Order: sequence, then C-alpha cells, then structure tokens
Amino acid sequence: MICALLLGREASVGFPGKNWHPLLGRPMMAYPLLAARATPSIDRVYVSTDSPRIREIAASHGARLIDRPPSLASKDALGEDAFAHGYTVIRDELAREGQTVELVVLLFCNAPTITADALQQGIDALRTDPDADSAVTVSVYNMWSPLRARRLDERGYLQPFVPFETFGDPATLNCDRDSQGDVYFADMGASIVRPHCLERLKDGLLPQKWMGRRILPIRQWGGLDVDYEWQVPLAEHWLRAHGFTDTVTPYGR
Repeated sequence: MICALLLGREASVGFPGKNWHPLLGRPMMAYPLLAARATPSIDRVYVSTDSPRIREIAASHGARLIDRPPSLASKDALGEDAFAHGYTVIRDELAREGQTVELVVLLFCNAPTITADALQQGIDALRTDPDADSAVTVSVYNMWSPLRARRLDERGYLQPFVPFETFGDPATLNCDRDSQGDVYFADMGASIVRPHCLERLKDGLLPQKWMGRRILPIRQWGGLDVDYEWQVPLAEHWLRAHGFTDTVTPYGR
C-alpha cells in the first residue's frame, strides 16, 4: 500500500497557528490533505500530531490519526524522527492487516504548495526507477545559489559561506544569478520515499535524511513551506496559479 503521512504540531514560535492559518478560506494544512486524497495511487492518509486543532481538521478530511509523542513535538524535535515514528505506526497497523508498505508520501501541514498531479508524478517515477530511494518536490531558486551565501567573520565582516574554490576556478565566477546553472532546493512540498529510508535514517543524505541518497526531482516552481506570516501571500499566489480559489480546487468544489 501507499500511505501519506502528514506532520504538524501545536506549538510554533515564529508563526503561531501557522498550520491552520487560512489560505484562500481554507486551513493551510487542508492543501496537502486535499492533494493526498485526490492522488489515485495513495491508499490511506495519516496525520501525526499533538494538536487538538490539527486532529479536528485532519478528521474532517478523512485522515487517520497518529498520536505524536511529546518528545517528538517539541521545538527541538527533528521532523525526520517524527516521520520515522509515524511510519512505524503505519507499518505495524498494515502488518496486522496482512499488508505491507510500498511507499510513504511525506507531507507537512505548513507546506501547501503541492498538488495531486505532483504526488502521482513522484510515485510513477519511483515505480519506474527501482534504484531510486525517493522523489521530492524541488523548485529552482538561482537567486539563492550557495555562491552568494555569506557568513559574518569574527570582526563582523561578510565573508563567503562556502569557499569559492568549491565552485571551480574563482577567476571564472561572476555575479550572474544563473552562472552556476539551475540551483534546486527541496521545497518541502512532498517527499515520496521507500520504507528503507525511514528504517535507516542514518544512511540518508543531509540535511533531510529521510530522502535517502538517490533522490529524484519532482520539478515545480515557487514551492515553499510557510514559516513566517510574510510568506502567506506567496503561497496564495502559488495556489491561485494552480487552480485554487476561495470556492474551487483543481479536484472539484
């Protein structure tokens, strides 16, 4: 079976209530739920949370609930560990039914920039390429190339975050945002993974170890997970561009 697993917790320091903040009249977390429910190959949708409000919204969308332990719901808890816990609950539940997990579709309550078409595309890609560990949504953000990244030195001056030699001969570098080719960022819309990625997190590639090491791209544009209120208009722009309004979704009213 293919199962979707959505993560969200009650507390949020930077943007309190972000997981249910309204976007085009719907809670933010409704968008990954809608996408998962509309994806033909997804058999079940689960939500792991410690939040009564998230539980209520999840249940209204027909999702199954997983109690997220307090140790995995603190501000210091890692999402990878919460995903691994949720996967274990799902795996054990399916085992009692004589079923196994083929793929897990990992989603976040605060990552609304995802569609059913993208999820199905990732599932199809993994079924086509048995060597791949995962397929994840990516957006091209050349303006945030690591070539442009800076850090403060001990005197408070800006210095290269990554040594320029990492990119080749420094004499060939320039300020053109596209000079290094496309820069792909995992935009957190979705990560579709094989079970072994969650069973052996230590083998995964940093920083999102749940993706494994052989990672296929699901290309989109403008994807983001919303961590600050100023990002809300960006998410709403993306949703409108993908067929969402206050009354209509790409999946019907």
